[in-house]
Amino acid sequence: MLGTRAFGGRRPQANDMLDVAVIGVGGRGTSNIGELLATGAVNIVALGDCDERQAAESFAKLPNAKRYSDWRKLLDAEKTIDAVLVSTPDHNHAIISIAAMRLGKHVYSEKPLAHSIWEVREMARVAAETKLATQMGTQGHAYEGTRRAVEVLRAGLIGEVKELHVWTDRPAGWWPQGVLRPTESQPVPPGLDWEVWLGPAAQRPYNEAYVPFKWRGFWDFGTGAIGDMGIHNLDTAYWGLELGIPTEVTVKDCSPQLNAAETKETAPLWSIIELKFPAQNGKPPVTMMWYDGGKLPPEELFQGEKLIGRDGGSLVIGSKGTLFTRTWHGGENEADMFLLLPRKQFEGVQMPTPSLSRPKSHHFEWVDACRGRGKTMSDFGYASRLSESLLLGDVALRTGTPIQWDSSAMRATNAPEADPFIKPTFRQGWSL
Repeated sequence: MLGTRAFGGRRPQANDMLDVAVIGVGGRGTSNIGELLATGAVNIVALGDCDERQAAESFAKLPNAKRYSDWRKLLDAEKTIDAVLVSTPDHNHAIISIAAMRLGKHVYSEKPLAHSIWEVREMARVAAETKLATQMGTQGHAYEGTRRAVEVLRAGLIGEVKELHVWTDRPAGWWPQGVLRPTESQPVPPGLDWEVWLGPAAQRPYNEAYVPFKWRGFWDFGTGAIGDMGIHNLDTAYWGLELGIPTEVTVKDCSPQLNAAETKETAPLWSIIELKFPAQNGKPPVTMMWYDGGKLPPEELFQGEKLIGRDGGSLVIGSKGTLFTRTWHGGENEADMFLLLPRKQFEGVQMPTPSLSRPKSHHFEWVDACRGRGKTMSDFGYASRLSESLLLGDVALRTGTPIQWDSSAMRATNAPEADPFIKPTFRQGWSL
């Protein structure tokens, strides 16, 4: 049943206000709430967050919304909502999103789609079965520059592409990596439900080393730099080149870590990873190099162009030229729009006729889809493939061995030790 409420029985119409619950309302959740309200088409009727400290701003902004510290109680009580937006740490994306979809709720989930390859596949499977409107939180996917860059790549302006470079400055200064697990147990702060925060992750004592935001580098909760920013920074090229799933992933270099215990806990301070995408749809294979922690592609590939910042970007290298995204998306406006290199060669070049939709925003695209008006471009089908590709980088980092990936079997054929990182064991009492 497309877009129907499991309990309320109403299908949102094209001009209806959408009743939405937001789960995880601090951090990215705060921004997502603002984006939803900006659509002018949403009533935010319920807020769920297990940390009252982080949720305080959103609670104050929406005093009439019902509040819940446990997302399970929210979904049990709010039977008539149309949709759910999930902005929790990575390790809770799948369990919440799938529970909501099984109740017939449209879902927007933050990136990366989930914490493991098995989870992203399950999210895509349930989304396809329920035919609900889904969207992963890659807001740059809706920017004018991103969609124009995708049209440029598909039109062949830079020729045949076999080489791709993608980078980010993170984690530098954003969150800790290359560290050991804290040994001390601290009292859980008032207003934090640590049991709900942990969700399906293995039990461990509370420590301020994890909350808030600092969880991103810890393998039990986050996906490191490649999961956090790779989803944004690769998105333009991945979409435009219509890449599939890598068959080989190799860590070419990374920062030294002190011991096996440290490697088991967090991602390294920096890494350089090679991903090999197979030929498909008449296009050649593509080798992608990923750089994080401030590492960058060889200087000559930039052809004398300067970075806007060091937060990230990509170089799509074709037989006729290079497409250079200078930040984590293709460009929100002319000031940060992608470049075609060498500049002189592409001066005055005719851009392809627009073939992709131009939504008011990434969030509005999802709201419209929930109301039966059009489709989302970063739905869980697309998002699962993009996320899986990058999560394979995490698998290679965690095993310390190159990964030969059999996508159809969902296994690393050369590394059985990778199995727990592909499909994790959930804590007792938590399941998809």
